[in-house]
Amino acid sequence: MNNRSYNILFHLHTISGIIISAGLFVIFFTGSFSFFRDEIANWQKEEYTQPGDQGIKSNLDPIMDSLSKNYILYGRDIEIGRHYNERRVDINMTASKDSLASEQAKLGSFFYLDTDTFDTYSYLESYTLGEFLYRLHFFAQIPYPYGYYTSGLVSFFFLFAIITGILVHWNKIVSNFYTFRPRAKLKTIWTDAHTALGVIGLPFQFVYAVTGAFFMLNVLMAAPNIMFLFEGSQQKLYNELEMSETPPPLAYEKLDQIPSIEGFAQQARDKWQNINLTHLHIYNYGDRSMRVTVEGELPKNDKYTGTAILSFDAGSGAILAEKDPYKENTYLDGVKNFLYRIHYGDYAGYGLRIISFVLGLISCFVILSGVLIWLVAREKKSVAERKRRFNRALVNIYVSVCLTLYPITALSFIAVKIQGEVDKSFVNDFYFISWLLLSLFFIWRKDNYFTNKYCLLLGSAIGFIVPLVNGIVSGNWFWLSVNEQLFQSFFIDMLWIVLSIVSLWVFFKLKRKDDSTHDQKVQKHSKKPVHARIENAEVVS
Repeated sequence: MNNRSYNILFHLHTISGIIISAGLFVIFFTGSFSFFRDEIANWQKEEYTQPGDQGIKSNLDPIMDSLSKNYILYGRDIEIGRHYNERRVDINMTASKDSLASEQAKLGSFFYLDTDTFDTYSYLESYTLGEFLYRLHFFAQIPYPYGYYTSGLVSFFFLFAIITGILVHWNKIVSNFYTFRPRAKLKTIWTDAHTALGVIGLPFQFVYAVTGAFFMLNVLMAAPNIMFLFEGSQQKLYNELEMSETPPPLAYEKLDQIPSIEGFAQQARDKWQNINLTHLHIYNYGDRSMRVTVEGELPKNDKYTGTAILSFDAGSGAILAEKDPYKENTYLDGVKNFLYRIHYGDYAGYGLRIISFVLGLISCFVILSGVLIWLVAREKKSVAERKRRFNRALVNIYVSVCLTLYPITALSFIAVKIQGEVDKSFVNDFYFISWLLLSLFFIWRKDNYFTNKYCLLLGSAIGFIVPLVNGIVSGNWFWLSVNEQLFQSFFIDMLWIVLSIVSLWVFFKLKRKDDSTHDQKVQKHSKKPVHARIENAEVVS
């Protein structure tokens, strides 16, 4: 590669990385915790399920009886889904299609239902810290669709930074991977760490850049197709992608007896052993045209892509449509499942999710070290003092905002546990206000070394308190919860204990790096002017 091409790629890599660095750090940090979204949610609510439990396991007839006591169901389309490993299932009911229905029946509804107690909760009431961290990792707190598009663009530019970074380091990518010089000057240390850890996490980062951009920007990519291939109809596109089906029209003839919904679900379980039922769709409830569609998936250890569909005419019980998960999976099924599975990392148990969690934190370090390389490279006399002050202030804000995520996340675990019943406003207000105040304090300190060291200490100290608070509030002490029923509680407690031990170890290992000694050694052996003393920038994520 000639010098001109190298310089172009290098500057493209630097500029694209700097622009997205803060947003990308938030995405990877909160995304790492999102691998354990369900465990965090169940730990907070103390509604534990079996590890790896998937699909709708509860009897559906009592659920329907509970709904019929509180709602007029005739003529509605009802969807029951279990998207997460929680006791609660989500219920989505459309307005009744009956033109003579009461005003109450003409209102749709969405809520969560606890399959043990049959209590119902709105989305705001069912909000958890796990859901908050999951949604923060794609900026869902920013009004739709701007947050989604922002996170998608960050992912897209991250992909661009990855490609240009590979091209820049390609000639020496193997030799640089084995090079680490801890006694060298700061720029060398950060460059070595950035290159080595970047190579380790490269496949992981590439996967999440591609899938993240796809999920968040797919609406923009699909818009031309909707306009020209589907005559502007989004519903036609969804039907073609098998993401929805067109319900039959209401016949305005009530059934004499409503058939057992659990019976239809059981037929699917009997037909395909080990099937995990994920969705149940009921169209035109109670009408002669009533249809029941059962959807499910095979366990990943049976078949990586195994989507099952069984559709019934509720009145006669006849099977209207069937999709065999062993024989009838299409290319479309494979693509959709593949993209979702590699992004969520949920196809190989806790082992893969723990590895993904660690790689996510490593990615945070790679992002942070890239910013510090940028700062240190501009700390020289040839750069105007005004520009150097601006660069220092910018990186100080960046480091403060990013690193305070660690202690604030730990503190939020304690807050939601002590508070007990929390809603969306409590979680949002506590997290964002605390994050803002702590960030402002470290910005005021104007010392990257201080920010890094004491964010690690704060996060470690608060992290050790998390399992203690859980034990006091719930009685589920981690040494007593090492069993299958309470494993999720044990896992979250141990996650914080391990994180706290590691960050405390790093805290004691951190020493303030001073390049003056190194510069004096260089001055003895070189006639070139020594760079201005580099300000303390030792940050370890």
